[in-house]
Amino acid sequence: MNKMLISATQASEVRVALVKEHTLYDLEIEHPGFEQKKANIYKARVSRIEPSLEAAFIDYGAERHGFLPFKEIARSYFKPELANEPFSRLGIRDALREGQEIMVQIDKEERGNKGAALTTFISLAGSYLVLMPNNPRVGGVSRRVEGKERDDLRDLLHNLNLPEGMGLIVRTAGVGKSLDELKWDLDSLMHRWHAIETVASEENHPAPFLIYQEGDAVMRAIRDCLRQDIIEILVDNPELYEKTKQYIEQVKPDFIDKVKLYQDKVPLFSFYQIEKQIETAYQRVVRLPSGGSISIDHTEALISIDVNSARSTGGSDIEETAFNTNLEAAEEIARQLRLRDIGGLIVIDFIDMSQVKHQREVSHRLQESLEHDRARVQVGHITRFGLLEMSRQRLRSHLGESAQVSCPRCDGKGTIRGIESLTSSILRIIEEEASKEDTAEVQIQLPIDLSTFMLNERRDVIVEISKRQEARITVLPNQHLETPKYIIKRIRANELPKNKELSYRLVEPPAIELPEKHEAPVRSIEKPAVSPAAEEFKKHSTETGILDNVKHFISNLFKKPEGTEEKIKTGSSSSTASTSTTAGSTTSQYKGRPPLRNTKRYRRGGPNDRKPPQRRGKERGPDRNQQNAGVRRNSNKKFFPPPSNTYPEMTGERVKDDAQFSSTAKQETENFAPPVMDNHLIPSHAASAPEPNKNPNFKTTGSESTSTQTSDSGKE
Repeated sequence: MNKMLISATQASEVRVALVKEHTLYDLEIEHPGFEQKKANIYKARVSRIEPSLEAAFIDYGAERHGFLPFKEIARSYFKPELANEPFSRLGIRDALREGQEIMVQIDKEERGNKGAALTTFISLAGSYLVLMPNNPRVGGVSRRVEGKERDDLRDLLHNLNLPEGMGLIVRTAGVGKSLDELKWDLDSLMHRWHAIETVASEENHPAPFLIYQEGDAVMRAIRDCLRQDIIEILVDNPELYEKTKQYIEQVKPDFIDKVKLYQDKVPLFSFYQIEKQIETAYQRVVRLPSGGSISIDHTEALISIDVNSARSTGGSDIEETAFNTNLEAAEEIARQLRLRDIGGLIVIDFIDMSQVKHQREVSHRLQESLEHDRARVQVGHITRFGLLEMSRQRLRSHLGESAQVSCPRCDGKGTIRGIESLTSSILRIIEEEASKEDTAEVQIQLPIDLSTFMLNERRDVIVEISKRQEARITVLPNQHLETPKYIIKRIRANELPKNKELSYRLVEPPAIELPEKHEAPVRSIEKPAVSPAAEEFKKHSTETGILDNVKHFISNLFKKPEGTEEKIKTGSSSSTASTSTTAGSTTSQYKGRPPLRNTKRYRRGGPNDRKPPQRRGKERGPDRNQQNAGVRRNSNKKFFPPPSNTYPEMTGERVKDDAQFSSTAKQETENFAPPVMDNHLIPSHAASAPEPNKNPNFKTTGSESTSTQTSDSGKE
C-alpha cells in the first residue's frame, strides 16, 4: 500500500514523503528561502554576448547571470530575413543583441560557481500533458509508455485541437485517461500560457522580473507523484490540509476522497517509522541489512559510491557473500539516489565478483530498482575493474545543498593536518617571515594544543630561528582558534611600540559578524557654528621658542575674528605651515578644532601624561589624551580628525612648569590664567562667549572636564 505523507508541523520546513509498507522510497524537503527555481519563467535582459562560446549571459534578476546557449534560442528571436536559413549557418548575434528583453525559463538551477542554465523554449507541465508553446518540433508520448498504451495515447493526441506552432507531450500519468480529461488539462495549460504572454507583453514592467513561479513542494508532489496506486494522502497541518484539498480538487478531482487530516498525538512520520530512514539521507555511510555498507562521496566531477562487505558473513564463501551484499547495495543505492536527488555522473564500486552471471544479475537488479524513478537514468555494465558507470537526471538541488554546510574546521575536506606535520609547516613560514628585511618580531597565534607542542617539543627550533634571523618570535596560545587554524603577523622595526604590551593581551578575540545595517536617508542639516577659539588656529615650527609659543597661544584665545566667513585650507601637514589672518578672513586647516602646537613639548603633553599602550592592528576608542588634544596622529605625524562624537569646544593642551619660562611669561599667565582642573588648561572664550559652568553643553565627570559640541545630526 502506497501512501503520501505531508508534514508541516514546523514552520521551518515542509516534508513530502512517499511510503510503501513503512519503507520510504521518495522524499522532498523544502525550506523557506530555498524554494526551487527550476521551471520559473522570467522576463530577462541580455547582458553580454560571447560569440566564442556561442552563448549569451542573461540578467534575470539573480546575483549571478544565467547562461543561454545558442541551441536554446527559439526561431522567433531570429531576424525575419533569416527565418529560412539553416541553423548551422547562423550565429548568436543573428538572434540576440545586448540589452534585448527576452522571456526565459530556468532549465537547470545554479550550483556552486555555475550560473543557472536558461532556455527560451518554454514548457508548462500539467497533470497529464506538457505544453511547449513555442516549440512545434517536440511532441509525442512519454518514453516510459510502451506497447498498446502508447498507440492509444497517440490516437488521442491527434484528436486534440492544438494551436499551430505548439508542441504537446503526454505524460505517464495520462495513461488510461479519456479524451475529455486530456482536453481539460490542455485548456488549463493554454489559459496559463495566455496569462504569461499578457504579463510579458506589458511595457510598464522593465526587465528583469518574475513572470511565472513553479508550485511549492506539495503542489509538485501532487502533480508529478500522485498515481492510482496511492490509496491515501495524509496531512498533519489543518491549514495545509485545506490548501491541499483545494488544489487536488482543481487538478485531480478523482483523488479528493483520499485526502485526510492526521490528528493523532504521535507525529505523522514517527507513526510510520520513517524518521530514521530520513536521517540516513544525511549520512555518508548507510548500513545494509546483512551487515554491509555503502559510502557516498561527492566530488566536483562525479559521485562515487563504494560498497563494503563490512560485517556481512551470510554467504557460504567469499563469492556468495560478495554477491548477496552487492544485491542489497543495488537496491539501497537506487533508493538513496531518489531520497537525496543525486544527479550527474555516478560511479559505483561493487565488491569484486569472479562470475560473470553474478555481475549481470547485480546490474539487472539495479536497473529494476530504478524503474520507478521519475528522473532519466542511464546504466552501464560492470567493468573488469568492478566499476559501474551511470548517469541520472538532476530534477532539483540535492538534499545536501539546502540542508548542509561545509565544516568550518576542515573546510569540507573531512580531514585535518596532524600536529607534528602542521608544526613543521608553521616553523618554515615563521623563518620565511623572519628572514624578510627589517623584520623585528614575528607573532604567531596558535590553538592551545598546537602552541603547547611548539613551546615544548619545538622550543629549541624556535630559539635557533630567532638567533639565526635576529628577530624576536612570540608564540601566543589562542583559545578561540582550532587546529589547523593559525595567525601569523610580521612586525617591522619601525612598527614596534615604545611601550611593550603584555603578550597575553595580544591574543585576538574571534571576529563577530554584525548584521547589515540599513541606514535611513540622510537629510541636509546646517552645520553648527564654529567656536571662536578654533577659528584662529595656527601651526608653528618646532624651532619656535617656548616663550613665543605661550604668548601666541594666550593672545589667540581672546582675539575675536573680524570676518564672518571662514575658509578651510587642507594643505600639507609638514612641520612648518603658515596661515593668513588678514582682516575679513581667517585661514584654518581644520574646522571646529581646539588650539594645538606641533612642538615636541605639546605633542604628547607632560611627562606624566603618557598615552596608554595601544594594541597594533586593532580599533580603539579615544583615550583621555586624545579627547583633550582633539586630534590623532599617524606615524608620519600628520593631523587627522578625532572621532565624530568628540569635538571639544573648550579643550587645551597640558603645560608643564619649566625653568625656561621667564618671569614675564609667568606674570602673563597669571593675569590671563583660565581655570585649572587636573593639570589641564581649559581656555576661556571672549567676553561674548558663555562661562564654562554656564555652558549647557559643559559636563564635568570626576577630575576630567570637557565640553562637547553637538554634531551635524544632533544624535552623535
